[in-house]
Amino acid sequence: MPESKPVRVSWKQVAAFRLSRHRLSKKTSLAALSSVPGDMAGAQAQVLLAGQMSIWPRVKGARLQDVESALWKERTLVRAWGMRGTMFLLPSDELSVFVRGSARRAAYNLNWAIRHAGSKQDVDKLLDRVSEILEEPRTRTDLAQMLTESHGYKTKSKAAGGWGDKRKVPHVKVGAISLSMGFLLHIIRARDVICSGSNQGTEASYVRADKWIKNWKDVSQEKAERELLVKYLKAHGPATINDFAIWEGLYMKDAKDIWSKEAENIVEVEIEGSKASILESDLSELEGAKIDEPVVRLVPYFDSFLLGHKSHLNIVDEKNRKKVYRSQGWVSPVVLVDGRALGVWSHVQKRDDLEVRVTPFSKLSSQVSDRVKEEMSDLGRFLEFSSVKTVIG
Repeated sequence: MPESKPVRVSWKQVAAFRLSRHRLSKKTSLAALSSVPGDMAGAQAQVLLAGQMSIWPRVKGARLQDVESALWKERTLVRAWGMRGTMFLLPSDELSVFVRGSARRAAYNLNWAIRHAGSKQDVDKLLDRVSEILEEPRTRTDLAQMLTESHGYKTKSKAAGGWGDKRKVPHVKVGAISLSMGFLLHIIRARDVICSGSNQGTEASYVRADKWIKNWKDVSQEKAERELLVKYLKAHGPATINDFAIWEGLYMKDAKDIWSKEAENIVEVEIEGSKASILESDLSELEGAKIDEPVVRLVPYFDSFLLGHKSHLNIVDEKNRKKVYRSQGWVSPVVLVDGRALGVWSHVQKRDDLEVRVTPFSKLSSQVSDRVKEEMSDLGRFLEFSSVKTVIG
């Protein structure tokens, strides 16, 4: 039998579908706060406040202290390295899916370490010691000290590297190479699930998830990879294998391998001349997706809605693209209207007041301007400022 032609949908339908899946078209209840990062396939939190603020436009009535409580008191949310080796806020009960599902990325670095150290046995032994140490929350300083004092490893200070960081930090010698504590925390993700613990003074701490999360449930890497692909397509579909590979930070051969295992449940659609794929179970919702009234949201820097695809033309026109997707991987806070970036925004604390400034790319309609002002004022409530100054222009 000849293959059926792909269902045709418009970019407006795609935007409506994605906005709904990201909880942006209709905010969810405060009781569902901890599930929202799972719905959006992870809330990027390399900058912690950015991840916390991404909860705000999606959860009705949420305050920063609610997110803090979920992270450090209730532990229904966790901060952990996931896709692309980047920090995310994630639901505790789904952490294994995100970390195990993105473990191939960590394995690239682990395999590099094994090759250059010259001994898999030596690297495995070192990671066994790290895993033992992380039975309790430990800072990088703690980790280096305990590897030296309790396990006899030699350490020396070298430049940290990364994002222009020239600070000297401890490196541990293993075989022919020396590895930083940060690198150890990255490569151990190929074997163990770790997450952030509470800060100890000004230093971040890290701990094994099975020691941090109540009623911890682990899953196999193969199952996690398939479940993570499903989560990606539910939030960011329609998408291509290339989109998925970039989002995960995988080599194409690995992305194709994971995709092939779920292929029977994926169908192709045509979006105004472009082809992409979606879960077959989501096809009817995509076909019926529409925006009934303007969806106006201020999303923070590095918001996950902006980071699901290689091409950004569905988000912002080429003329203004570099105002959103800036150099060195920075992604600006965006005024999102019906899924399109119509401006950027910023906020700054001035004594006890909050100033929120919006810079539109072009003149906003009076209806959109009114909604933007409402969002600007509501940000003050989320961050718990008594006074908010709003500036548009």
